[in-house]
Amino acid sequence: MLEKLLKWDKDTFVYLNALGTEKYDAFWTIITEITTWIPLFLLLIVLLVLKFPKKEAFYKLMTIFGLVFFIIIVTHLTKTWVGRLRPNNTEEINTLIRILKSPTDYSFFSGHAASSFSITVLVFLFLRKKVRWLVLFFIWPLLFAISRIYVGVHYPLDIIVGALVGILTGLLFYKLYNRFILPYSESIHP
Repeated sequence: MLEKLLKWDKDTFVYLNALGTEKYDAFWTIITEITTWIPLFLLLIVLLVLKFPKKEAFYKLMTIFGLVFFIIIVTHLTKTWVGRLRPNNTEEINTLIRILKSPTDYSFFSGHAASSFSITVLVFLFLRKKVRWLVLFFIWPLLFAISRIYVGVHYPLDIIVGALVGILTGLLFYKLYNRFILPYSESIHP
């Protein structure tokens, strides 16, 4: 069963990666860079600061930073423990695929997918009653995650598992915030 799943994963990756063309390489290379999304991060911070009292916005931002720190650690530990080579480093297929990036660390699971989905879910839950068009923010993790297949550094299962980990972590941190931080932040408001 696992062998069939991994074969599907490789075959699907090779197929999807091969759909790329030089015409779109620059676009996907820009999309896959974290720094490209700095304006989005600033917008999220501004929205939190504008939509909530200062102390509550501060606690929400600290929760987001805690989430990011947690995701970075979990992703690193999982990648090291699983030790799955990235497609660009796998001799069996690296001559068959288009490689636009060449990281040397491990592949499973995608930190890009996990972090972008977790941040988006948490911010969405914080702001969903205050910003109607916030659902559009889910475009970011979708593009960000897909870009990792395009540039040749993640298999589809890396992306799927990373997205699931991100969604569940975003939900977990939202529950933790409501259980432990929100009551405290409300008690210090006049």
